Order: sequence, then structure tokens, then C-alpha cells
Amino acid sequence: MGLNTSTKKVLVTGANGLLGQKLIALLLTKQYQVLATGRGESRLPQDWECSYHQMDVTDKAHVTEVFEMFQPEVVVHAAAMTQADQCEEKQEICHLQNVIGTKNIVETCKKLGAHLIFISTDFVFDGESGPYTEEDNPNPVNYYGQTKLEGEYLVKEAGLDLWAIVRTVLVYGTMHRGSRSNIILWVKENLEAQKHIKVVSDQWRSPTLVEDLAQGIESIMHKKATGIFNICGPDFLTPYDMALATADYFGLDKGYMEKVSGDTFTQAAKRPSKTGLILEKAQKVLDFRPKSFAEGIGILAKQLKLANS
Repeated sequence: MGLNTSTKKVLVTGANGLLGQKLIALLLTKQYQVLATGRGESRLPQDWECSYHQMDVTDKAHVTEVFEMFQPEVVVHAAAMTQADQCEEKQEICHLQNVIGTKNIVETCKKLGAHLIFISTDFVFDGESGPYTEEDNPNPVNYYGQTKLEGEYLVKEAGLDLWAIVRTVLVYGTMHRGSRSNIILWVKENLEAQKHIKVVSDQWRSPTLVEDLAQGIESIMHKKATGIFNICGPDFLTPYDMALATADYFGLDKGYMEKVSGDTFTQAAKRPSKTGLILEKAQKVLDFRPKSFAEGIGILAKQLKLANS
């Protein structure tokens, strides 16, 4: 007898990361059977009803062993090296994680006939003419974007029955454990401490609330959707715009903020100037309705309050 959607077996890589944590939380509310995997110990809440297994995506034999044990019907491959500067400086490690790791996941999914959902990035584009649709031609300007694009090719060309590539942008949110800063927290903490900050005003992005990204991925699973999907926030903003909105929301002094251009900072990886992604396809096919950045700040503020209460 086939399993109904609600008891589908889903394996998540990168479970300890921001997206991994939020996606698993969502899947558990919808009665999916989840195997969380990651490098190192679990950082998920202990009372969550899911199994956790340490798994290194770069170790093919280990990946095969874990997959054969769990027999997932859906795999969300969120594990990756994502800090662009780190990827630029440590290219061998980045290639191993983002390309070889993805190749191992793709090949194992093919063997088991699992629906693979691969998490990619707006950094596959050069930023010359954003925001982009799913059909626009990628042309990465840094090594991180290049490795994610190689991962996309591996997914598309593997001959999988069911596959999806999710491109997303500047994901923000709060984590259960293992904090990762984001633009809202960074601006809030610095302005509260009355520290001067320099904020870039010549790069454009579509900041994405992590809960929205998780919902988009669950819709792909539920609908067995295939192809490339842009899943991000609906706004097209500069980091300076985001900082202004954050300061306004928390009633902080904007006098400590200085508007600067991207070349003010010495960074190992080049940043595309205008990325952002167009959501028409996800809205039509997945009924994807993301929150505005202003709403996202409000949601994040509530979560911070709860965490500190």
C-alpha cells in the first residue's frame, strides 16, 4: 500500500543550519517522517519527533549507507558551504562540499528513485540585470556561485524522475541553537549599542524569511513539482533599505548608519550588484505567498521576544 503524503519519508541534509531547523519544524507539524542529517552533533531541540544521523555528504559510502537504511522518498539537500568569502579562500573544501557532496546525493537519489530538492542561490547570476526569472542565463562572478551552478547541472543532468532546484536569496530568521547573524540582528544590535555601521546602498537583493523558504520547499514536495523555482521574498531592496526598515521598526537612531558603496569593503569574493528573483512561477505553480520584509522583521522580533522571555 502506498504511503499517503502525510507520512512521506523525508531526509534533510544540513539539518543543523537555519533552513534545516525551520524546514524540519514545519515538516513535523505536517506529519512527515523526517531523518535529519548533518555533520557533528544534532543542534535540534531534543523533544522533536525526528531521528538524527551524523552524515558527511562528501563520503559517498556513508551517504549510501544512511539512504539505504532510511529509504527516503524525498531528499532536501540543504548542506553546503555558503559563506562567499570563505568559498573564495578555501576553494578545494568548497568544491568538495558543494560539488562532490551534491554529486553523491544526486547519484544516491537516482538509485533509490527519491524526489531530490536542491537548494541553490541567486549568486548563480552576475547581477548585471536582476531581478531574474528561472529561465535567465546564469553567469556566476564568484566561486560560491560557480559551485552551486555546478550542483544545479548535476541535478538537471542526472536523469532523475523527480527533481527541483530552489534558488533563494539572503535568508534571514532566528535559530533554535547555533546562532547565525543576519542583517536585521546585525543592525539592531549595533544601533542599540550606539555603534556606527556602514551599510551598502548599491547592491539589490530579495531578502527571504526562512519560514517562507521552508513553506515553498514543502509545497514542492506536496505537489511533486519538478524544475527550477525561485523561492524568496517579494521585495527588491538594498542592504541600506533593509537597515532603514529595521531601525524604523525598533525605533533606533539612524544617525549611526552610513550609506556606502560595495567597494568600500575588501572582500575575497566579488558580489553581484543586482540579483533578486522574480516569483511569478512559484506563485502560479506552488501558490507561494511570501511575507514582505517589513512583515518579516515583525515576525523575527516576536521570535526574539519569545526566546528571551
